[in-house]
Amino acid sequence: MNNIKSNFSIKDLENLSGVKAHTIRIWEKRYNLLKPNRTDTNIRYYSLESLQKLLNITFLYNNGFKISKIAKINDLDIADTVRDLSSKAYADDHAINMLKLAMLNFDKELFLNTYDNLLQHKDFSEIFMEVFIPLMSEIGFLWQTNTITPAQEHFISELIKQKLLVNIENCTLKAIKNKDKNFVLFLPNNEIHDLGLHFLNYKLTKANHHTLYLGPSVPIVSLKDVLKHHKNIIFISYFTVKPETENIENYLKEFHDELLNNGNELWIFGRMANNIDNSKLPKTIKAFHSVNDLDKYI
Repeated sequence: MNNIKSNFSIKDLENLSGVKAHTIRIWEKRYNLLKPNRTDTNIRYYSLESLQKLLNITFLYNNGFKISKIAKINDLDIADTVRDLSSKAYADDHAINMLKLAMLNFDKELFLNTYDNLLQHKDFSEIFMEVFIPLMSEIGFLWQTNTITPAQEHFISELIKQKLLVNIENCTLKAIKNKDKNFVLFLPNNEIHDLGLHFLNYKLTKANHHTLYLGPSVPIVSLKDVLKHHKNIIFISYFTVKPETENIENYLKEFHDELLNNGNELWIFGRMANNIDNSKLPKTIKAFHSVNDLDKYI
């Protein structure tokens, strides 16, 4: 592998594995499962191999293996046991761990191999919902705790985006477009987190709907240009960090007044949608709490 980050603190291991630092120390002392190195000032640090071993141990532990039993298995057999169990159980948590390692090491080949293995047991929607979304949620935490760098986050996000775009293109080539409604997908001004919006585009395209994907950071005034060319529009947006909670009400009022007077609608997804009370919205605006809820309307 192309080792970019080769040394990890015990806090890094806790963040990456979900195992508390206190528990890691117990496993070290009682079972000799990990052998940390020490700095000149006697602070623990761990190698990439130690991280990978801990991820494998965690996987086995979470799948019913007692830690005392794992401690008796040598390192090579631990890896073999994980591979065997994950292939039988199609385990999502193992795939997420492999994708984390791919991210840490900018390892495209590991990402692609993990993705191809998932495709043997899941369709793309299942992979996105059951693996990519939990992965991205964890990555957000890892970035906030300085366990990973922005470059590592961007690397894995762009690989996921590439898979989304390929699957959208495949659906587009096969689709017979239903133009009774036009779905216009966009992110509000200064919003750049577009993976969720791409996935909505994939689901709509797969369902044979006509979509117009406008992408990140689109001001309301720019959306008015679409009205000149299309009718029966459902605008779809994904609010991750924008607009801020205190600005959402004003944003929706402006959107309604400028764009929804001719029977058009606005459907909102994303984390910030949880701050919206549907009972206080006009009938032309809906807030969804999960991308899976889209299936009820398409």
